[in-house]
Amino acid sequence: MIIPFEQLDKDTLYNLIESYVLREGTDYGEQEISIESKVAQVNQQLKSGEAMVFFSELHESVTIISKGEFKAMQSEEQHQQ
Repeated sequence: MIIPFEQLDKDTLYNLIESYVLREGTDYGEQEISIESKVAQVNQQLKSGEAMVFFSELHESVTIISKGEFKAMQSEEQHQQ
């Protein structure tokens, strides 16, 4: 289930993005990017619709996924039906 990020408390959203960034790792090639910069990038991706906040009822967890990941999940669910 998609959760509109605008409905989340500002601090909750920041903590969710920061947790996502830390899980994804910090190896960005030769030039390191600060966590704050990466959080800002993910926040921009949420605003532009490239990423979304997703609640998994199966896992009872919230994460951030890309639009492509969401479409792949939808396609997989349709094939299973």
